[in-house]
Amino acid sequence: MHILVTNDDGPPSNQSSPYVHSLVSILQSAGHTVSVVLPHTQRSWIGKAHLVGKSIKPSYFRPNPLITTNGRLSNSGTISNRPLPEDSTEEEWILVDSTPASCVQIGLYHYFKSRGPIDLVVSGPNYGRNSTAVFSLSSGTIGGAMEAAVCGMKSIALSYAFFDRNHDPDIISGASNLSVKLIQHLFDNWDPNVHLYSVNVPLVERVGERKILYTDMLQNAWKSGSCFQVIEVPEEEDEGAEEAEAAMRKAEEKIGRREQHRDAATDSGRGTPTGQNHIRYTHKHFKWAPRFKDVYESVEQSEPGNDGWAVAQGYTSVTPLRANFMHVGGHEGEIRL
Repeated sequence: MHILVTNDDGPPSNQSSPYVHSLVSILQSAGHTVSVVLPHTQRSWIGKAHLVGKSIKPSYFRPNPLITTNGRLSNSGTISNRPLPEDSTEEEWILVDSTPASCVQIGLYHYFKSRGPIDLVVSGPNYGRNSTAVFSLSSGTIGGAMEAAVCGMKSIALSYAFFDRNHDPDIISGASNLSVKLIQHLFDNWDPNVHLYSVNVPLVERVGERKILYTDMLQNAWKSGSCFQVIEVPEEEDEGAEEAEAAMRKAEEKIGRREQHRDAATDSGRGTPTGQNHIRYTHKHFKWAPRFKDVYESVEQSEPGNDGWAVAQGYTSVTPLRANFMHVGGHEGEIRL
């Protein structure tokens, strides 16, 4: 099978993208032809966006051999602005300075023709779970799979749900081995009514011996206020995408361990002063700081059978999806005002 792999975490990195090399390596070992197009940097939380008005430029990533060093899988390689010559036998992936959805478009239509038709698109493995609606609707990993689906391709969004970040190589390899078997099973038994599957694999010991369940997606919402934190930092000192993502992963790990967080106090809004026609503003910056507590509390309060619940039990969840915003039935006819 010819599989196109993308993600939203970028090229292999211990800090921001620790799983993709493991998956690609095990897919190759299973006999699949694997073509890889990734964002050149962290693109989490970007959904199915494209960067309009921007010319996309590729670079080329050459992964180093996947080995275990100091108790961790290696996630390293070199990046070049020019591709290898045609007679080279070295492995090379494509990086583009855009989004996961754009990676899919470019991979499907502009590269890899000599390798034969692409049979399946796999987006991931995401660094962290993509269960429940609030995570899934913003996910660049699911966005990449959605883009493939609206291009008429079978696609799977794959996420690894961590409970701590020790990144044990045996646990990661176990998750990738299970994922490769599950990918093959879903492809061989594809439901024609399904556009894509969202798969969440928990990073736990002996995950291959645990249950794999079809699940619904838990409908939830942000309930604790803004997902943005006010910061007093000059614009030139703002964190980059990778630094911001690392901070969020740390917060997610704490919630995964059920540590308690205290919500930051928020100021109430100010009313418009009497006699003043236009409100005045205070100049401030805002940093994306989602409140993971909302998600985990919604899972704890839910009934069994949804994706968030399955992952919390240490099970692998498989959620069949369609690539649309499904309308609500029961509303017909003309609207008269």
